[in-house]
Amino acid sequence: MPAQSFEQEIKEFFARHNLPFHDHSTDAERFQRLDFGFGPPGRYFSFDAKEKRQPYNLKNWPDSGIAEERLFIVDDLAARKILGFAPNSGLLVRDNVRPAYYLFTVLDLYLMPKLRVNRPIRNKQTEMKGKWLVDLRNGWRYATLAEAFAGIEKYLDEREQIFSRELACYGDYVGEEIGEGGIVRQPGHWREDIGATR
Repeated sequence: MPAQSFEQEIKEFFARHNLPFHDHSTDAERFQRLDFGFGPPGRYFSFDAKEKRQPYNLKNWPDSGIAEERLFIVDDLAARKILGFAPNSGLLVRDNVRPAYYLFTVLDLYLMPKLRVNRPIRNKQTEMKGKWLVDLRNGWRYATLAEAFAGIEKYLDEREQIFSRELACYGDYVGEEIGEGGIVRQPGHWREDIGATR
């Protein structure tokens, strides 16, 4: 178990590299904002920081279909919050059990296979809390926090290509096999489409 929290490690990384940043991890806006944000306009990136502090007891998650060492559990609300700051947003995970860092961009969270479940919470009355059971292999794995931040920069560099030029299905996710479907498109099909919509 690391000596310091992941949030503290991130703050020290920003300070060491003289990177201005916004910290919402403890302020009054933490429920409306993501934990951290940094970068200039147009490349400003917001992210939540989460830790896998200990192994999960798979008896509590019998339907995950994911081996414990690859399992990570995300709140559905946290995932929706990340979507609200798209496209420059994501989730940064530190695995304390098997030391590594994982970056899930908002695009990965949106596209990757996942199992969503409602976990019962009993206090004065029973409520449900949405959880995502995800495979860490569908994130971008890094050995160091510096490499994870380089991964964020790479995503920002490639964002325009990913969002506006890539025609094929994006991503190569564990648990998903993308085949071919439909008939082969010919130039005549595009002319028909354009004629019908103009």
